[in-house]
Amino acid sequence: MRHALALILFLASPLSAAEFFTLKGHGGPIMDIDVSPSGQIATASFDNAVGVWNTGTPTWLDGHEAAVNTVLFAKSDLLFSAGDDFAVRMWRTTTKASQIIGNHEAKVTALAISPDAKTVASASWDRTVALWRPATPGTWGPLDTDLLQPYVTSLEGHDLGVNDVVFSTDSRTLYSASADGTILVWDVDTGLQQRVLVKHGFGVNRLCLNDAEGWLAYGAVDGGTRMVDLEGNELADFTLDRRPILAMAYHPQTHALAVGDGEGYIMVIDTQHRKIVRDFRATIQGPIWALAFSPDGQNIHAGGIDDVMYSFPIDTLDVSQQMGTGPRTFLQNPETMSNGERQFKRKCSICHTVSKGSARRAGPSLYGLFGRPAGSVKDYSYSTTVSGSDIVWSEDTIDALFDLGPDHYIPGSKMPMQRITGVEDRRDLIEYLRDVTQSGETK
Repeated sequence: MRHALALILFLASPLSAAEFFTLKGHGGPIMDIDVSPSGQIATASFDNAVGVWNTGTPTWLDGHEAAVNTVLFAKSDLLFSAGDDFAVRMWRTTTKASQIIGNHEAKVTALAISPDAKTVASASWDRTVALWRPATPGTWGPLDTDLLQPYVTSLEGHDLGVNDVVFSTDSRTLYSASADGTILVWDVDTGLQQRVLVKHGFGVNRLCLNDAEGWLAYGAVDGGTRMVDLEGNELADFTLDRRPILAMAYHPQTHALAVGDGEGYIMVIDTQHRKIVRDFRATIQGPIWALAFSPDGQNIHAGGIDDVMYSFPIDTLDVSQQMGTGPRTFLQNPETMSNGERQFKRKCSICHTVSKGSARRAGPSLYGLFGRPAGSVKDYSYSTTVSGSDIVWSEDTIDALFDLGPDHYIPGSKMPMQRITGVEDRRDLIEYLRDVTQSGETK
């Protein structure tokens, strides 16, 4: 529960009605969703972008250099985002102005803002939580007048990456969840660890808090879905035979807690009566990575491996409206493909198109790849490492890219760390790429 029990206004919005709808336009999986008090929806995507939606047409916020994992409204025209580029960004949505307020040393997985709006917390796989505050006391100011670097406190105590954070209602306490299996409790003013609340044994991925009612819910890698009191004593166990838990969202007015897992289910829990009231297979295939409630609590917005955000009316969940019913190139049956095509679908297709135009993907179009200088596609923003290189794409350079891995062949590029170690696999991929990048159509 990112905003703890901050007031959620019940304002009419074309995106908050109790009916099924989708938001389309991203070029990659939806990694996170947040909703402003006025009903705006923000989506973070693997395509390196944030979309802000008042209607079905988004405002695109482009600036991250890698996948965006988390997005958070501070107010309707001010939001924060962070991702695989290690950066925490602040945005003014009305002007698209942005600035990096700071960087971690590894990917950032989650953000939270204190109810008094004075502190933003970021969780990172560098094993720390950072507390960001404006350089001048008070709330975050307009980007065009307050460009001072914020003050930051680093909380160090987890042994592995930190996956989620949440503030108490009074803004004085922070809870953090880690891959080390613990939930730690921190004093926000001093930055000191107060205690270990939970030792789960498996990595803890998600947190939701209602300290007014005395509970914290968490979801873990082993599928554990539990509610504990603020001393760490178990109150309820909602664990089902599905794993891992990847997403959680809470709506305090309706006492509804939504839980998304790696097998594509959304479970809705009545926290007041501590019972499961809905359990819905939301995807045809793939996980639920992101969940958020509409302001009135009637809809649950969901994102996953599909490049579409889906919004389901909770009272009329319908299997005919499952996510992933459209074609996704990287989800095809591998038995129907040649080896070269399989390598492309597994390693390339989630980030790249082969048609003209990069189509808001995480990587540039591969159309006309052979003989093309690296960093030369007009509609894609490259890292300076790639745009300043002297690489020309050929059989030899593509082979070296996947033999060594992008992190070694082009250190500092946006390409994820991956290799194709088999010589024949690389040759088959190159042969397939030579065909489809000339025709502009995958087979």
